[in-house]
Amino acid sequence: MERRVRVRFAPSPTGALHIGGVRTALYNYLFARQHGGDMLLRIEDTDSTRFVPGAEEYILEALDWLGIGIDEGLRMKKGTKEIEAVGNHGPYRQSERREIYHQYVKQLLDSGHAYIAFDTPEELDAKRAEIPNFQYDARSRMQMRNSLTLPADEVQRLIENGEKYVVRFKVEPDEDVHVHDLIRGEVVINSNILDDKVLYKSADDLPTYHLANIVDDHLMEISHVIRGEEWLPSAPLHVLLYRAFGWEETMPEFAHLPLLLKPDGNGKLSKRDGDRLGFPVFPLEFHNQKDGTISSGYRESGYLPEAVINFLALLGWHGTGDQEMYSMDELIKEFSLDRVSKSGAKFDYEKGKWFNHQYLQLKSDEEIAELFMPILESNVKCQKSKAEVAKIVGLVKDRVNFVPELWEQVNFFFVAPTEYDEKSLKKRWKEDSPKHMQELLALLGTVSEEEWHLYHEDKNENGENIMRWHLDDVVMPWIAEHEYGVGIVMNAFRICLVGAARGPHIWNITDILGKEETLCRVRTALEKIQL
Repeated sequence: MERRVRVRFAPSPTGALHIGGVRTALYNYLFARQHGGDMLLRIEDTDSTRFVPGAEEYILEALDWLGIGIDEGLRMKKGTKEIEAVGNHGPYRQSERREIYHQYVKQLLDSGHAYIAFDTPEELDAKRAEIPNFQYDARSRMQMRNSLTLPADEVQRLIENGEKYVVRFKVEPDEDVHVHDLIRGEVVINSNILDDKVLYKSADDLPTYHLANIVDDHLMEISHVIRGEEWLPSAPLHVLLYRAFGWEETMPEFAHLPLLLKPDGNGKLSKRDGDRLGFPVFPLEFHNQKDGTISSGYRESGYLPEAVINFLALLGWHGTGDQEMYSMDELIKEFSLDRVSKSGAKFDYEKGKWFNHQYLQLKSDEEIAELFMPILESNVKCQKSKAEVAKIVGLVKDRVNFVPELWEQVNFFFVAPTEYDEKSLKKRWKEDSPKHMQELLALLGTVSEEEWHLYHEDKNENGENIMRWHLDDVVMPWIAEHEYGVGIVMNAFRICLVGAARGPHIWNITDILGKEETLCRVRTALEKIQL
């Protein structure tokens, strides 16, 4: 029978959402959208000892920022930071599903697929010391203190007396367990290497991941489980659990995604790699309320969400051609699990910067100005209109990878220089520069305010259309007449206006500064530059 595609992203609220988790969420989302299915968000918070306040809100805000839409489960209420639950399969936090899990723990116990174990941590440590490579399984379970070795009345007495216990799954020995993986093909694991995993702990009255995710995926009618490669060793146990419950016919299909690897060396990408090499491994900046640490995020580092999505999509998946730039709609159309790699993907953070640069160039000057305004206002009280700011960022946007970098490129438009770069002075400020600037001041003073901003279309020596300013027609003949040298005069002029040998075309600068401010900056430079 054809099943409706229903996938889920099920993170734990134990801290910031790792970028590898974001990619898992993205692939689930793309798969669901391509097949006209549903994307669910479930919070797996059964490990109460690792819960971090604020982590749940962080996860949902990160997905919302990236445009990974949630159809069912927990999500951010539109236009707010409030969390809402949507759908008919809730609750969507595992900590709120205790009563549901109780009945399924009982079902496994009653059917003989699970048993109760009272072994204390000390007893387990002693057994590990006694038996090399100890594993709680068919070979060792009859030596332990559990409901398979204790009389039923003793088991009942221990429970009534409040002795802590766990429920373990009873794995039958020497059975080949087949897991069909949509990426890796047929995976066969012999049950002898599986231990009797803990499914429930009386200490906190909560199931472990293994039981909870099977029960939830079944009850929430999940059709495909798309998750990280690190869960592949657990897949045989999950297949056995589906069988034990009698749910094998509706068991979801599995797809285990390749790891994101360190940019250099071997192993899985970690926060330490980001700290060491200077890039974020989390989508948003995260303030850990438990230990007070702050971790950098892609959003706060100036990345655009569409660039992060494009970058992540190609870490482990490839399209049918050589295309690199994909919109979300294009990714939905192109995405296929059969083009997901089996091997890990090196995390090329420089490529991430490249993507951000490309997407920044695709934005209008007005859009970039809107993003830049908070950064601008944090540095200076801006007296310019948004239209003027848009004009300014348009002159330099091709020089930056990130919006925050714009301030270093344009700060002189908003704050007149009070100091002058020593390297620029040493190389560009000549003995005759004060004389040249005095004469230039007098010349520019003859230009009217209207003429100051005039320009017309012209062609360069290659026949290409260029913008030719009226000030060109005033200043260049003067330089030629006196044989001063264009570079000598204009470099000194630039230092007066900018404070260094940088910035866009000089007449773009004078156009934005205006006549009065331009002349004022030249006079100030003549007073302050003393070589």
